[in-house]
This record gives sequence, structure tokens and C-alpha cells, in this order.
Amino acid sequence: MDNQRGRTYGRTAVRPFPQRDSDLTSFSPRYEASGGRSPGGIPDIPAPDPWGVRRAENLLTSLEGILSARVVTTPLGEVSEIHVLAQAGLAPKQVVRNVESALLAQLGLKIDHRKISVAQTAEVRPLDALDREAVKDRALNRGLLFESLAVAPGRPHRISIRVTLSLGDRTESADEEASDTPRSRVEGAARASVQVLDKLLSDHSVALEGARIIEAFDRSFVFAGVQGLGGRESILLTGSAEIKESAERAAVFAVLDATNRWVSARRPA
Repeated sequence: MDNQRGRTYGRTAVRPFPQRDSDLTSFSPRYEASGGRSPGGIPDIPAPDPWGVRRAENLLTSLEGILSARVVTTPLGEVSEIHVLAQAGLAPKQVVRNVESALLAQLGLKIDHRKISVAQTAEVRPLDALDREAVKDRALNRGLLFESLAVAPGRPHRISIRVTLSLGDRTESADEEASDTPRSRVEGAARASVQVLDKLLSDHSVALEGARIIEAFDRSFVFAGVQGLGGRESILLTGSAEIKESAERAAVFAVLDATNRWVSARRPA
């Protein structure tokens, strides 16, 4: 006998196959152990998505901010629970709405929002980001920092030296012209360094006492002397740096070696 819901053959009724994905409210169970037949002996109707649970979980984990998802079904294939692990910073209600919309739009499954539970992880920052921030904070708490050194030809037999230093969040540069001789190049780089330092200091001042190349232990060094001035205080600060890349660069580092501790002790809190 025919009717609108299906056909009856003898005493066994067979329901018609859903016509649209939106007709689905659960995952269809499979009967693989019975060779593709249901317990009643009727050939199993292929489900529209035989791997519905896995497909749904893959869909949910593809949503932005969702780290993992687990779909729990009853023996009849109905969705009983959905557990979602989301990143910190996402509103749980918005995550639930995203899950509902994704399942309805993609799989035609209409899920009661009360079946969806959301857990969120603590904010975990990548190690490289933490390392970069730690290095930046440490650098800001240090004293003078070398930024760059530029040496270029100037007038005949003269060179132009530019030194750039930073102190905290401030960066300053100074230019100095010197004769193109080893001693003058070293003194010019040291004078430019002291000028930059003087710009960076607000309540104190510095003046170059001198800079020269010295030989020791079969190596060449630049030795610099700087006068530190603050109120009635006047102190001679000395520092040295081995010449590796250039004498001008060593002169800058010798000035920094002489003044770094003195400057750090006088930085505003």
C-alpha cells in the first residue's frame, strides 16, 4: 500500500531517503558488521555522509579560534554533545553561534546550543615572542647602546664621521669632521660619540679628555678618557676597546665602556 511517507511491502515499512541535507538532525548509523544489512535484514540505506562525526569535527576545527572539537553521538546517531576547545580571547557565546552556523550551513545539522560546551585555553605566547620582548625590555633598562657608525670621505684629506647611539627610547646622532690620519680618525669618532651622549643626558654633561691607540698583549686597543660632569661633581671616566673591524668603531666602544655605568647610575627612575 502506498502513502506519502513510504511504501509498505508485506509487514515491513521502509522510510524514504532524505531529499535534502537540511532534513538531517543526526548522523545515520552504519551496520558494517552485518555485511551492509540492518538487524532486521533489510539492506542498509547508504548515509549521505558515512563519516559524519569525523567530517563534523574537521569542519569545527577549521573555524577560526577553535583548537580541537569532539562530537559525541548516541547509538542511533543523534548528536548528544559537542565539546570545543577554543583560544583565549573569544567570547564563548560567539563560539557557540559559529558552531551552530557551520554545522547547519555545511552539513545541514541543526544543533541545540545547550549541547555545545566551550573550554578556553590560557593565553600562551610563542617562546620566540617572549624572547624578543625580554630582550627589548632588557635593552631599554640598559645604559647606552650603539646603533650605527658611518665614515665617509669629506673634503680633501678629511673624513666625515657620524655616530648614532640610543638611551632608553631615545636615539640621537652627531657628525664630526676629522683629518684622514689614524690618530685624528680615532679622536673624531670619540668626539662624535661624546657629542651624542651629551645630547642624550638631561641633567649631566660629558666632555672628551682624549682618545688614542695603544698596543698591549700583541693587540691594538683604543683607550678613551671622558670627563663626567654633574652639579659640582667632576670625574674622569676611562674605557678601552680592542680594534677589530676599525679603529673608529673601537673608539666609539671605548667611550661607551668608559661612560655606561656612570650614565646608568644617573638615569631618571
